[in-house]
Amino acid sequence: MSFRRSVTLEEMVWPAVESTLENGNRTAIVAVGSIEQHGPHLPLNMDTLDGDELSRRIASELGDAIAAPTIRPGCSGHHMEFPGTITVPPETLMDVIRSYCRSLDEHGFEHIALVPTHGGNFGPVKTVAPEIAREIDAAVIPLADLDEHMQLLNEGLSRAGIEYDQDVIHAGAAETAIMLAINEDLVRMDALDPGPEGEFSPARLLSEGFKSITENGVLGDPTEATAEAGEIVIETVVEKYAEHIKTERRAV
Repeated sequence: MSFRRSVTLEEMVWPAVESTLENGNRTAIVAVGSIEQHGPHLPLNMDTLDGDELSRRIASELGDAIAAPTIRPGCSGHHMEFPGTITVPPETLMDVIRSYCRSLDEHGFEHIALVPTHGGNFGPVKTVAPEIAREIDAAVIPLADLDEHMQLLNEGLSRAGIEYDQDVIHAGAAETAIMLAINEDLVRMDALDPGPEGEFSPARLLSEGFKSITENGVLGDPTEATAEAGEIVIETVVEKYAEHIKTERRAV
């Protein structure tokens, strides 16, 4: 029996990981996802599935990297009015990220890229990354610019021919498109329900919670989404993030 080569750490046996490291594949991609509401049509693990997909594709794009298991849950207190959401304090999330990085560093990974896929995780990732970098030998690369991330999602929609732009993205056109591309069976197409549109203050969303703005947990219009657009959105993020990682690796 032959086994396919995987870039996903959790699918590998330990001798394969050892061999991968010996062959110079010493970059690890760590997505930081969540378990939280994404409206009446998307699964609670939307950000985690997105993280799985991004980390796997980024690792493949780089050609010398592995995708570590996506961290979950995340900092989702602003979604707790919606049943099913699970949240942890920022300090807890940062401790888990620190433990992940220490483990990977001990095994010989030289670059660790942190890829948050949930808005509430960008701040903790940005905060803890330089602390971890001072504690371990591996270089820590935080891809934690929330504005850039949302710009990339909008750019992907535009590249797909969908002229739909949102300042704050959650369960609308972009994320629904991503989920359709990853696993359309997990999208309840019969429950697509638009939410408020326009400019929203991220600070207000974090402090007052999503329920203060959206009754169904959605921002924007998910009916604009297509699987084809989702594929292009994912590719747009992967291309940019792989480019960032290559640049950071050359600088070390």
